Amino acid sequence: MTENLLELRKLSKHFPIHSGLARRVTGEVRAVDDVDLIIKRGETLGLVGESGCGKSTTGRAILRAIEPTSGEILFHGKDGTVDVAQLGRTDLKQIRRRMQMVFQDPYASLNPRMRVEEIIAEPLICLERMSRGDRRDRVVELLELVGLNSQYLARYPHTFSGGQRQRIGIARALALAPEFVVCDEPVSALDVSVQAQVLNLLIELQQRLGTTYLFISHDLGVIEHLCDRVAVMYLGRIVEVADTEALLRTPKMPYVEALLASVPHADPHAVTAHAIVRGEIADPANRPTGCAFHPRCAYATDVCRSVAPELRNVGTRSNPHLAACHFSETLQLNGVA
Repeated sequence: MTENLLELRKLSKHFPIHSGLARRVTGEVRAVDDVDLIIKRGETLGLVGESGCGKSTTGRAILRAIEPTSGEILFHGKDGTVDVAQLGRTDLKQIRRRMQMVFQDPYASLNPRMRVEEIIAEPLICLERMSRGDRRDRVVELLELVGLNSQYLARYPHTFSGGQRQRIGIARALALAPEFVVCDEPVSALDVSVQAQVLNLLIELQQRLGTTYLFISHDLGVIEHLCDRVAVMYLGRIVEVADTEALLRTPKMPYVEALLASVPHADPHAVTAHAIVRGEIADPANRPTGCAFHPRCAYATDVCRSVAPELRNVGTRSNPHLAACHFSETLQLNGVA
């Protein structure tokens, strides 16, 4: 098996814009636009960016929860490599044994009419041939794995706290022992103390099971705590990828510098030099020419306005640092202290 578990090549998801009584297509929103990304086996890759940049759409497109417009989703499993984007219904059902998702809202993602036992057992019913007794034993095992008591089997989701509901969602995602899990902002709806418990649970489960995570979040503190590498997204495209420490301390793309500068400090008297960011995020249905960030960038020049930069390695071969900026090698950008 290769070191890489998943490779995205030119992955795109465009949503049509309909206008008028005839609902004619008059344009498209490029929510995800030619994304190239590698996720290594056993790692946690963080995917960050502003709201609306395409993070969740990318995660759902990988799992075919929504159909990608174009591109390849190469999954390197024990039985060889498959392009998830090209799989038919039967083969897609089989690959979903190995790829699952933890959703952002633990209440909306759980069926309020189903008991805990039914919720966690649902993937087993759909994809595994098991007796009722074996299935119940597996559900009890999963509940204990995420720190819940088997006495909760007959209860409904509304009787649990937010943290407990998210643990149920994690148990459901792990029911089939998947190799890859997309975590779509799984702690953003939880209290800070509960966030820490769920994050530590995810770390513990990864160490025990060897699961690979794509962790989608806008909280850079959570990303620093959990992730091995970070990919930053802006307007549907990846603009920087690096080890977590390198990206937070020495960013190579002005947008990432601005993103890091926006992190609040606990000390109200601390003086920080904030990166200057003008205007609002551009319309994904009408992308600016050249670099998409240039209307807001303090370092933009004529070449930025006319030529779109490629995502290229500005680090070393052994420790790559990918950035989509014409001046990544010359700019001295500020990271977090």
